[in-house]
Amino acid sequence: MHVYVHIPFCHRICPYCSFYKHTPGDTDQQAFLSAVIHEASHWVEKDGISPASTLYLGGGTPSMLSPKHLDYLLSGLRRIQYLTDTSDICMEANPATFTLKKAQLFRELGVTRVSLGIQSFTASTLKTLGREHSPEQAAEAVHLLREAGIPEISIDLMFSIPGQSRADWQHDLDTAVSLQPEHISAYNLTYEEDTAYFDKLTAGEYADDPDLNADLFHAAHETLTRAGFHHYETSNYARKGHESTHNKGYWQGHDYLGLGPSAVSTINARRWKNIPDTARYISQIQAVGHAMSEIEELSEEDLRIERIAMSLRTARGLPLALVKGADIDAILDAGYATLQGDSLVLTESGQPLVDEIAGHLL
Repeated sequence: MHVYVHIPFCHRICPYCSFYKHTPGDTDQQAFLSAVIHEASHWVEKDGISPASTLYLGGGTPSMLSPKHLDYLLSGLRRIQYLTDTSDICMEANPATFTLKKAQLFRELGVTRVSLGIQSFTASTLKTLGREHSPEQAAEAVHLLREAGIPEISIDLMFSIPGQSRADWQHDLDTAVSLQPEHISAYNLTYEEDTAYFDKLTAGEYADDPDLNADLFHAAHETLTRAGFHHYETSNYARKGHESTHNKGYWQGHDYLGLGPSAVSTINARRWKNIPDTARYISQIQAVGHAMSEIEELSEEDLRIERIAMSLRTARGLPLALVKGADIDAILDAGYATLQGDSLVLTESGQPLVDEIAGHLL
């Protein structure tokens, strides 16, 4: 089972981020973590959910939890047999939220992978993004994790940020490569509703330029593949054997359980989203053991459509059996994809258009 835990706390709210999050305020973090463990226990008792093969701590900023709280959470999940010695544990981290001592604690608690939300190594870009770390802190964070013995380090980068030049983006890519992580994610900024960035887009202060997006995507592809990274998903590159097992589970349509406020679960073709409110989440867990809302039963057609959208993003490609009757000749003729065995695999020119191509196939 793939398990995701949503930690909603952030020191500051980034203007581009649409995930449910808030500053800690007066939230009782011990009560919150107790609720997460209680929710996990509920699903073990109710559905006999097996231990997590992968556990992903996302947010928010999981790394801002105190050492005591991190220990409490992971020890609690082990106590109810959610984690084993073979579980892959990935944690998102902000470079400004940990020291060497805390990084060593991550490893002692069994963390096998840290995904660093760096986004950029350019000071002006970080200021635009509202990030609280400097380029120097970002690079130092990688060194601290390496010194602490974290087996796998992933760096998150973002492109098409307002004011970011192509030279800025190339600098970010080159710096990330020089730090020798096992994994790099290169995300195209998207303008999500209910964010300050979306408001500026609709007001005409910012613009979304598809041609620029494609240009910066190709720069990432060229730089990272030349450096020996395998491009295994639209936005993700890894050294051989260091792909994200947790995320591959999503892309391959595996079941997953989400714990915490706003977390989504899909199990046995049933999907639900937890209440996106930390205080109400804690109250409901205490009352009934779960925080389910927005429950839906997924049909075979629903699942097929999702598999098309997810499979197209991967290097494995889309099984042709999922698109029988669809017109793929135009996609092939345009050079956006090739046939590899019984799968349709997007080319470098097709990958920036993955969403449009998926829509064409539905």
